[in-house]
Amino acid sequence: MKRPCKISNRDWNGCGGIFDVDGRKKELAQLDEQMGQPAFWNDRQQAESISRRSRQLKESIDEWAHLKQQVDDLAELHTLAADEADTATLEALDGEAESLAPEIDRIELRNMLDDEDDEKNAILEIHSGAGGTEAADWAEMLMRLYIRWMERNNFQSEIMDIQPGDEAGIKGVTIGVTGPYAYGYLKAEAGVHRLVRISPFDANKRRHTSFASVFTYREAEDAPEVDLKDDDLQIDTYRAGGAGGQHVNKTSSAVRITHLPTKITVQCQNERSQFKNKSAAMKVLRARVYQLYKEEEAKKMAVVESSKMAIDFGSQIRSYVFHPYNLVKDHRTGFETGSVQSVMDGNIEGFIKAYLTQVKTV
Repeated sequence: MKRPCKISNRDWNGCGGIFDVDGRKKELAQLDEQMGQPAFWNDRQQAESISRRSRQLKESIDEWAHLKQQVDDLAELHTLAADEADTATLEALDGEAESLAPEIDRIELRNMLDDEDDEKNAILEIHSGAGGTEAADWAEMLMRLYIRWMERNNFQSEIMDIQPGDEAGIKGVTIGVTGPYAYGYLKAEAGVHRLVRISPFDANKRRHTSFASVFTYREAEDAPEVDLKDDDLQIDTYRAGGAGGQHVNKTSSAVRITHLPTKITVQCQNERSQFKNKSAAMKVLRARVYQLYKEEEAKKMAVVESSKMAIDFGSQIRSYVFHPYNLVKDHRTGFETGSVQSVMDGNIEGFIKAYLTQVKTV
C-alpha cells in the first residue's frame, strides 16, 4: 500500500476559505485599475490605503504560490519514490513535509490579517483585577507570557510604564510592541483572563481565582484622524512611585495626561526623564484616542474602551486552570489545551488562530 504524502492533500485554494487565491487576484486587479487612473493621487490618504492593500495582496499571493510550488514538487517526488518503493527517500520526504507544515500554518494565520490596522505596531496594556495580591501576581505572569510570545515571534518590546503591586506582582503595565502585524495578532488577546490555582500566598494552600485584563491598541503615530490639540490636554507631573531611590524621592518625572474631550487618561513613570515619560504617554494616548475613533466610525461600541467589562467573575474570555487539573480554554472559540506550561511560555498561536478564524467566518 502506498504511503500518502503528508501535506499534498491540503485545500490549497482556500484552506477552509481563509486564503481565497482567486478572490485575492480579482481584488488586486481591481486595485491596479484604480491605481492607473490619472486622478488616483488626488486623495492622498485613500491612495496610500489602496497602495498598501495592493502591496499586501501581491506579497501574500506570491508567498502562497511559492509555498504551494514547494509542496507540489514534494508531492511529485513522493509519488515517484512510492512507485519505486524507495523507503529511504519516502522517509526523507516525510521529514521535509513536516518542516513545511509550520510555515503553511504561519502564512495561513498572517493572511487572516487584512484589516488596514493589522500590520501596525501595537500597544499592550495589562491590569490586575479582582483578587488583590493574587491578581497582581497573575498580571505579572501574563506580562511574562506575552514577552515570551514576542521573543518567539521576533517582535521588539519596550516597557513604557509599569506599576508594581503592593506586596508582589504588578498593578499594571504598558508595553510597546514593534514588528509587522503586531496589532493584528495581539488584538485576539483583548479581554479578561482568569486564573485558577493553589495560591502560593495562602498558608493554607487553598484554591484561588484571580483576574487580569488585557487591552490592545494600534500604534497611531501616523493616523491623520488623531489631532491632539494642546488645549484639549491636561498634563500633570508627579513623583514616580516604586523602586528608584533618590530619583523617585526628589524628581517629579512621572507624567499623567488627560484628553479632556474623551476623558481618556494615561500615565508613564518608567523613565527617569520627564520628557521621555511625556513622549511615551503621548504615544499611548494617541493610540487610545485612535481606537475610540475607530469604534465610533465603525459603530462597534462593544470593543475595547466602551466595552470594558468588570475584571471579575463571568466576564473572562479565557481561563487558565492550574488546579485541580491543567487546562487553558478560550471561551469565545472553545479552543483549549492541557499544555499549561507551554502556554505560559508564550505558545499562544493556537488561540490566536482560532479567534481570527472565527472572526473571518462570522
